[in-house]
Amino acid sequence: MAPQYVELPADTNQALGIARFAVGFMSDDPALAGEPSPAVLERTELFHTDACLCGLSALALGTNAPHILRNDALRYQVSASARPTAFTGKATRLGAPAFGSSVNVMAEKAITANSSAVREWDSNGTNFGFNPNRGHTAGEFGHNDFYPVALAAAQMAGRDGAYALLGMVLLDEIRGRLAEVFSLKTYKIDHVVHGAIASAATFGAMLGATAEQIESAIGMVVAHYIPFRAIRAGKQLSDSKGASAALSTEVAIVAMQRSMAGFMGPRDIFRNPEAVFRIFEGPGQMFKAVNADGANTDPGFASPFDLVLSRTGDDFAVMGMHFKLGLYEHQSAGALQALIDLISAEPGLLDDTDGGNIASIKVVAYEPAFGIIGDPAKRDPRTRQSADHSMLYIVSTMLRKALEFKAQGNWPDTSKDNGAAWKALLLSPQDYGAEAIDHPLTRSLMEKVLFEHGGKDYDDRYPDGIPTSMVITDCQGQTHDSGMIMYPAGHARNTTHDLHDILRNKFDLLGEIASDEPVDLVARLSNIRLKDAQELASLLDFRLTDRGRIDAF
Repeated sequence: MAPQYVELPADTNQALGIARFAVGFMSDDPALAGEPSPAVLERTELFHTDACLCGLSALALGTNAPHILRNDALRYQVSASARPTAFTGKATRLGAPAFGSSVNVMAEKAITANSSAVREWDSNGTNFGFNPNRGHTAGEFGHNDFYPVALAAAQMAGRDGAYALLGMVLLDEIRGRLAEVFSLKTYKIDHVVHGAIASAATFGAMLGATAEQIESAIGMVVAHYIPFRAIRAGKQLSDSKGASAALSTEVAIVAMQRSMAGFMGPRDIFRNPEAVFRIFEGPGQMFKAVNADGANTDPGFASPFDLVLSRTGDDFAVMGMHFKLGLYEHQSAGALQALIDLISAEPGLLDDTDGGNIASIKVVAYEPAFGIIGDPAKRDPRTRQSADHSMLYIVSTMLRKALEFKAQGNWPDTSKDNGAAWKALLLSPQDYGAEAIDHPLTRSLMEKVLFEHGGKDYDDRYPDGIPTSMVITDCQGQTHDSGMIMYPAGHARNTTHDLHDILRNKFDLLGEIASDEPVDLVARLSNIRLKDAQELASLLDFRLTDRGRIDAF
């Protein structure tokens, strides 16, 4: 019987191990091929549809970086008569299309453009790097930004949607498991490194690279292209924050292509004493026997972690990843759930249209939420990227929308549908436009919000959940306490909300932004596993809608 898991101990060449796993996962060998359960495939499909609609709505609203990178990609068109080379392995055609195009461009450029668009809203899926069953709880963030890699590879190989979907599962599995065992943010390195490693492995495996070529590409990614969290620092965030995954993926694909053409990058990179993994966490434990598995570093030392990758069944990393039910930094999800719970239980808090019935709001949460979205600079956000990383702005904007709904007599009946408030108050791209950022009611509500760090009791509960509490004090001095929120709607361990129903609402809203024919667009991007090769090849061939610019610059 073929094993469910592939174990890569710290005293082995894990870069080569990842490569062999990826090659086997995408192969037809029943002893090695990936066989994720229907539940895993369905969840990955939902994340892919979510990501695409995020990206297309960002392009429709004229966001800056996605348009620049898409225009850049279109400058690198690939001739239809060009023949595949060693760079492209088993590809039947060169290049891949960008969103809203039938023109093939260089693969790394199409992937960069599409990944940038997908990530722009910061509204697609999120992982927290938490697997307590194995004691792998490093807690690194990560996002479903990398599906364009698997889509492009499948299109280039002339394969169908089922093959593309399997590649997406593989990519999430590698980056998700790395996030469980190594915290990049601890060393001020951006989390996209895990995604870049997974992108190189997945792209290579889908296009017929050897394990040794994939190992070489992973070595190049880690040795040459490490992004630091400087892209996320500063009083007002820039395009670099949203485009980080895209730019790291671009170099990962280039590294993989060069390896397939014969370039030899550093091997055994996870045990390399000068690479990021060991340089920060030390040599790991020595092991007794010299491992001759292709190592060219000091093989007497281990990497800082063991790695376990799933091959079959339900236990894949994607099953622990979380959906965002609108546009907001994932660290604020607990506070939004607390707000929805409180105003649903006490709708009288919304009776004064200016929020006069609310005297104060205290939010208590954990690190890193407090440090990331409680940064004093975020008390006065002036750009969209800063507003969606401001706890005060996010909570106050949802509260403003609730006050407006109540004033219009449209407050939903939450007694019959506990997702009704999430659907009614969905934070949309327009809630982060220039006019919304300066909305006087939002600004006045922000003055009433106090955000505090909850200390050890809260910190110890993360990343199992998103431990957050909220206390609203009304104008009469009465307090309304949400209690501890751990698993808000959209969280992988939430069992109280109808995720599919809430996601359909999000898909509909983003689809209406992205297209004049939103129902057809959502249908096109859904159920990718049922697309044949021809349908997959033309998946992105549709007209982009222009809704004008939303950027607050």
